[in-house]
Amino acid sequence: MNKILCTIGLMMFFVVSCEKKQTKETKETKEPEELHENVMIETASKLVPLKEKVLTAEQQKALTPDLVIQSLKEGNKRYMNNDLTLRDHSALVRDAVEGQYPKAVILSCLDSRIPVEDVFDKGIGDLFVGRVAGNFVNEDLLGSMEFGCKVSGAKLILVLGHESCGAIKSAIDNVELGNITAMLAKIKPAVAKSQDFKGDKTSKNDEFVDYVAKTNVIETIANIKAKSPILKEMADKGEIKIIGAYYDLHSGEVIFL
Repeated sequence: MNKILCTIGLMMFFVVSCEKKQTKETKETKEPEELHENVMIETASKLVPLKEKVLTAEQQKALTPDLVIQSLKEGNKRYMNNDLTLRDHSALVRDAVEGQYPKAVILSCLDSRIPVEDVFDKGIGDLFVGRVAGNFVNEDLLGSMEFGCKVSGAKLILVLGHESCGAIKSAIDNVELGNITAMLAKIKPAVAKSQDFKGDKTSKNDEFVDYVAKTNVIETIANIKAKSPILKEMADKGEIKIIGAYYDLHSGEVIFL
């Protein structure tokens, strides 16, 4: 009888001990888990992207060309300082479904090293962006600009040239290849107007290439005004501004001309 009682007592001791051990292990296991989850929640709360609303018609109407220029300059400073605005692009896409009221039309080169929206720290719905190698204008781009400004209310046209432009170099070198030949013909007037440059007038001279690129921006602005009475009239009335700028590949700075 005593042996039976001892056996039962030992069994109960082991059962209680195991339960205590299991409870302790469960507690020790859960506490770090719960702590980890809290840390993750806290960290995630700091990383939630800012959700900028897309521009409304009322907000666009309140803008002036000078305010848009200032906004682009401030955005470029953030870009240079690697301080781009965090955006919830998925939410912005949905917000923009009902309409678009951009601030500006940017005519940029085809060059992949110039991410226009990032360069000015702008998001979905902020900019109309046209691209063509050598950032010149033709009928299609002029029509796009007229749509952007006259129809959709953009306050600014910015022609953006850049350092070490391949199209500019090709125009200087009189490259002939397929449809590239006809395309470069639209840049060659800027090459002709750059012959006052003092120094080596070849594509191997970076200073000359930059000189032609800036002349091409000025030439493009003149063509916009000459070939689009709609945009010229808007500019004359102060409804829009048509300006040029030059992008530095080394620093990311946009130099307004």
